[in-house]
Amino acid sequence: MVNDIRLQMPRVGTLKLYHLLKDRLKTLGVGRDRLFAILRANNLLIVPKKSYHVTTDSHHRFRKHKNIVQDIVPDRPEQVWVADITYVGNRTNPMYLSLVTDAYSKKIVGYDVSDTLETKASLKALEMAISNRMYKNEPLIHHSDRGIQYCSDDYQQALNKNTINCSMTESYDPYANAVAERVNGVLKQEFIDLNSQMNIRTMKDLVSNSVKIYNGIRPHYSCFMKTPNKMHLQREIKIRTYKNKNPVNKCQLDSIN
Repeated sequence: MVNDIRLQMPRVGTLKLYHLLKDRLKTLGVGRDRLFAILRANNLLIVPKKSYHVTTDSHHRFRKHKNIVQDIVPDRPEQVWVADITYVGNRTNPMYLSLVTDAYSKKIVGYDVSDTLETKASLKALEMAISNRMYKNEPLIHHSDRGIQYCSDDYQQALNKNTINCSMTESYDPYANAVAERVNGVLKQEFIDLNSQMNIRTMKDLVSNSVKIYNGIRPHYSCFMKTPNKMHLQREIKIRTYKNKNPVNKCQLDSIN
């Protein structure tokens, strides 16, 4: 049963496996702790991978915006979007994944894979998010780091044209943009093999399929094990947050299950 699920989600963790298989496991008399033991005995526990690649250049001439979401806990979809760029390439083919994620539902609403860190890639992810927007009459904040892509004239013009407020981190603590970092980590931990030598066309197909599975099938802890798609269609549930008073480094954050 575990192997069947991992055909779609190769590195999904044990807690989420237990949630997905709960009814079937119950008939076998297998609880959560026993599932952990079974997976451990069969070498099926997932060991977190660590990777780090600098994608943020905040030394530029463009305006840097204030952090206006640091005291906000989202209570509805499309209240806050978070954006980030993460490295998904290899020595032969450097590649970067731009993501826009809804901070409440954890749904990936926009993405793009590119072989460059130029603004056009991040802008494509933003344009996809805007075209997929469901609640167009409610106020929306876009939160990101202070990278040149997000501060650029073209990106800011797109935000202004769509009446989206801009917010940016003011520190280097990963928790300052924790939702974006977390979703980056999930895709790289569970779906994308960073050691493979795939080309950009294959990576684009892989990311597209991974986003569909992440949004529509994979349960999310902060959404109380609802999928991001289901979470995005309601606003009654109060989310769990990633806020933490103790700063951690990026590799530690990526390893959280």
